[in-house]
Amino acid sequence: METHRRSSTNSVRSHKPARPIALEDDSTKASDALPLPLYLTNAVFFTLFFSAVYFLLCRWREKIRSSTPLHVVTFSEIVAILASVASFIYLLGFFGIDFVQSLVLRPTADVWATEDDEVESEVLLRNEDARHVPCGQALDRSIRSLQPPAPIVTAEKVFDEMPVTVMTEEDEEIIRSVVRGMTPSYSLESKLGDCKRAAAIRREALQRITGKSLSGLPLDGFDYESILGQCCEMPIGYVQIPVGIAGPLLLNGREYSVPMATTEGCLVASTNRGCKAIHLSGGATSVLLRDGMTRAPVVRFGTAKRAADLKLYLEDPENFETLACVFNRSSRFARLQSIKCAIAGKNLYLRFSCFTGDAMGMNMVSKGVQN
Repeated sequence: METHRRSSTNSVRSHKPARPIALEDDSTKASDALPLPLYLTNAVFFTLFFSAVYFLLCRWREKIRSSTPLHVVTFSEIVAILASVASFIYLLGFFGIDFVQSLVLRPTADVWATEDDEVESEVLLRNEDARHVPCGQALDRSIRSLQPPAPIVTAEKVFDEMPVTVMTEEDEEIIRSVVRGMTPSYSLESKLGDCKRAAAIRREALQRITGKSLSGLPLDGFDYESILGQCCEMPIGYVQIPVGIAGPLLLNGREYSVPMATTEGCLVASTNRGCKAIHLSGGATSVLLRDGMTRAPVVRFGTAKRAADLKLYLEDPENFETLACVFNRSSRFARLQSIKCAIAGKNLYLRFSCFTGDAMGMNMVSKGVQN
């Protein structure tokens, strides 16, 4: 595999002298020399730092009350100051340096640009090869035929097995960036501007990370633009569900054929028999008694009187128009219908009921209640 990968790089690199490349970075830290385990050492320094700071704050508060100069310190205060400084230095070195380096050494926005550093690219290639070899193949020393990595061709089985997704060198760079964690998977749609391409790249990156094949999950034949920001985040394909038909159902003097998407056996058949029985008995008549969606939050007050005041305010008909105006700002379709209140001690239980149009509308109800 290394031979094929080297052949795809620039020809200038072949004239450079070979360098020894470490397969893994040296992860030795200064904290490994401590006699205690790392988590116990961190706990000791955390406890020491907060205990010393708390002791100094208490002592300084007593000095302020007794008008004692703050620069006059005792031996215990000196020890507490040294302990807090030492523990702060340890905690800053253990946690702060990595955090600052992560901010300073953050990767550039153009994560799929070609890397010019020969050593870094070779290390990434070797680590990638070692990462994606299953345990069973690691024991197998036989030589197998390898295919060049570019261009990468991923065939998806969809209906007639004709659609084929071809990935370019640029896609390969993006996939490697996602696998290494340099590019968030959720940002592919916004960076690429192509939802279908983003789903294919995310799918390939997931296969490399997990080592599992997603060939049974269709990718082609779906409009990913239609679900962007609405139905499903970070798609990698879609699921095919068989659709059966039940009916005709005679309802309010009209016949309806009911489609049912399911994988449960006998469900469509039993529903179809029920529709037939209703049809033979003369049909069904429906009456809409009420159309609304409710949300019931609870508000806790300091006293029961405060809870009673809010209950009286919400149930006052003169205040309903103001409450409905604030509630209805959350959506074009949500309309507040009523508010019911119940007191239990200091707790006031509210039940908001509203009209949500054709949608189930729990999200719009939650936003209106929050308003």
